Amino acid sequence: MHKVVGSVDEAIRDISDGAIIMVGGFGLCGIPENLIRALVRKGVKNLTTISNNVGVDGFGMGLLLAAGQIRKHIGTYVGENKLLEEMVLKGQIELDLVPQGTFSERIRAGGAGIPAFFTPTGVGTLIAKKKETREFDGRPYLMERDLKADFALVKAWKGDKWGNLVYRKTARNFNPMMATAATVTIAEVEHLVDVGELEPDLIHTPSVFVNRIFQGELFEKRIERRTVRKVASG
Repeated sequence: MHKVVGSVDEAIRDISDGAIIMVGGFGLCGIPENLIRALVRKGVKNLTTISNNVGVDGFGMGLLLAAGQIRKHIGTYVGENKLLEEMVLKGQIELDLVPQGTFSERIRAGGAGIPAFFTPTGVGTLIAKKKETREFDGRPYLMERDLKADFALVKAWKGDKWGNLVYRKTARNFNPMMATAATVTIAEVEHLVDVGELEPDLIHTPSVFVNRIFQGELFEKRIERRTVRKVASG
């Protein structure tokens, strides 16, 4: 049960070139900022990343992208990352776009030990190319494979020294599912507490799914697109 590591660099010690990595977060919400920065410092290459999006220019997974460390990305949203667009058009990175619900279910299936499932999403579109189609109750469905990874990098609000995790509000997003679908799950938390301080009924990710945990040093928590109400004049 000795899961606490002394630093973020120690936490990623065995992530090497060619690894398949799941990265939690939606946009810039709930992303493992410290782990991403550590990967950039380490300089591992040819990564396959599985995440909703690839951050923005100069922040989040956008840092890995700019450093040329990602070979292939599997996700649901291109977002406003101009560098990603440029790299895809130039053939510098392989991009596999997946409908968001299908993406979520593929990760959940990977964590649950379900190798494949059928969904109506994507039938009759380019997504259906080379995929098995089967009819259920008179409706066509596509077979989708699960998604698993060598490492899952997740971010939680609180965690205890055994690795139990609690997420805060929408930062929960993809993190709990990814924590179950990797060989090694590494969690960075804002608050690392002693065992027994977390309310058992409020734990989102049980410790059995977490291999390493540490308290992050810096969380910028940037807002991708700030929207404010206009004040009426007069």
